[in-house]
Formats: sequence, C-alpha cells, structure tokens
Amino acid sequence: MTSSKKSIAYSIVIPVKDEFESLSILHQELTRVLAHLKKPYEILFINDGSTDGSDIKLRQLHKKDAHVRIISFRANYGKSAALWVGFSLARGDSIITLDADLQDDPKDIPALLSMLEKKYDLVCGWRQKRTDTFVKRLSSILFNNGTALFTGIKLHDVNCGLKAFRAEVIRDLYVHGELHRFIPILVAKRKYHVTEVAVHNRARRFGTSKYGLGRSWRGMLDLLTTIFLTDYASKPAHFFGKIGLLFFLAGFVMDAYVSFLRLTTGSTQGRLPLLLAGILFIMLGVQLLSTGLIAEMIIYHGPKQYPPYTIIE
Repeated sequence: MTSSKKSIAYSIVIPVKDEFESLSILHQELTRVLAHLKKPYEILFINDGSTDGSDIKLRQLHKKDAHVRIISFRANYGKSAALWVGFSLARGDSIITLDADLQDDPKDIPALLSMLEKKYDLVCGWRQKRTDTFVKRLSSILFNNGTALFTGIKLHDVNCGLKAFRAEVIRDLYVHGELHRFIPILVAKRKYHVTEVAVHNRARRFGTSKYGLGRSWRGMLDLLTTIFLTDYASKPAHFFGKIGLLFFLAGFVMDAYVSFLRLTTGSTQGRLPLLLAGILFIMLGVQLLSTGLIAEMIIYHGPKQYPPYTIIE
C-alpha cells in the first residue's frame, strides 16, 4: 500500500500466536464491519513466533487483500512486544486492538469508535458476560478488583483485548514486558480520558486458552511495576520513603521500649529478640530511604526520556 498516514482512518492491530484456524474467519468478519464504516483502513497482523502455519495463512490473506499488512517475529516475544510493534507501524487516526482467537467480536468496533468521537482517548471493551472457564473467570475477577483497588482506576475489564485508541495516545505509550494487560492504567495515569463499553465475549472455537491462575504471580509483579512507573517514576523517594519510614519508626519504637525498660527496671530479660528486631527494622528503613534518595539523584542527573506530562496544545 502506498497510502499516506493521513488517508487511513483505522488501523486494526492483531497479535497472532498459533491461531491458524481462526485467521480466515477473523479476516472475513473484520472486512464486513470495516466496509460498512466506509473509511480507509489497514489490518496489521503481528505474527508472534507462531509454529502452526499461521504465517502461511497470513501471507495468503496479504496476497488477496491489500489492506492486510504482516509483521513476523523471529520467535515468540510476547503480546506486549507484538502490540508495541503494531502501534509503532500503525498509520491510522484511530487504532483498534483485538485478539485473534475469535473471542472478541468485530461487530463491537463501531460502538467503541463512536465513544472515541465523544472526546474519549481510549475505549476499553467490557466483557459483561464471560464465556470462559471458571478458572479464567475467577482469575479475571481477582485481577480486575485488585487492579482497581491498588491503582484507583475503576474499570470492570482492564485486560479485554478489544480496545480503541486515538493515535496521539500511542505516542505517549510505551508497552514492554507484560504490561499490555495494564494499558488502560498506563493511559489513564497520563491523564487521558478512558472509558469502557460492554462488548460480546464469544466462546473460543479453536485451540485452548493461554491464560489462567498459573500466571497470576506475573500479574501481581506487573501490577507493582505499573504502580511504580505511573505514580512514582518521577518521585521514587516517595515510594521507598514511605516504606522506609514505616520500618524505621517501627524499629525506633521497639528499641525505645526496650531502652525504657532498661532505665526503669534495670533489666531487659526476655526482650533481646525485640531489641534485635528493632535494630533490623531501623537498618532496613535507612536502606530504603537511601535507595529512594539515590534513585532521585539518578533521575535528576540522568537523561530525561519520558517526561511525566503530555502537552495538548
């Protein structure tokens, strides 16, 4: 395609990992929906190291449809890497993401785009009626409630694959590791307007789910990373300082109590473990406070690559 970026209204970004049987059906569904929108579009499939012949199917789709673009990884690098590459190469004024397993329904795309026209910057799909297994639903409930609790961003379905973005949001978004599941949080913390729309969640037709409770520990670590990157990236001393002060004060109180007993009773019998615990807590507190101050010095003297603000005009 030789279209310029300005001539493309919608970029559909789809990570693909071993979804051979779903690709033709997904392409047909997308084509029908996008044709009704009557605006120029492109479909970007990011082949994330598939080994089931998905690469062959994607080449076939590319040959018969000029709207289809393919990016193929040498190996499996994960969904975050696939989305980030798709975002980097997308040329549309609006970017839509969805999964390739047919559980996201392309018919919901117009509803998401209509919300973008109402001055929202990111519209997330909300799978009100999940068709997944009990384990996956339980994992999703814990994930969404925990994310809302610790970030303060109230969304029902943070990790729904179906999302619509304004193009300018992508320029302020850096997705790495496995932070793709926290994209709405990363965007909301940059002060963009985020909302959600109820969408259909269809049963998986082919293959098996790649998610479950076994990955929950990764989600917890990624949530901590997200909180740190969004709330404390430019002020790490606040993060380490709060924890450090808590440990320091707890240790100080412990040792002050033992010292008081020594001065008033002349004995600290049975209080040695408390004394040692207090010393340990004080040392931990000092170390954490020092870590925060060192991090602040690194930020102050280091390169300013990711400013904590966005300019609208």
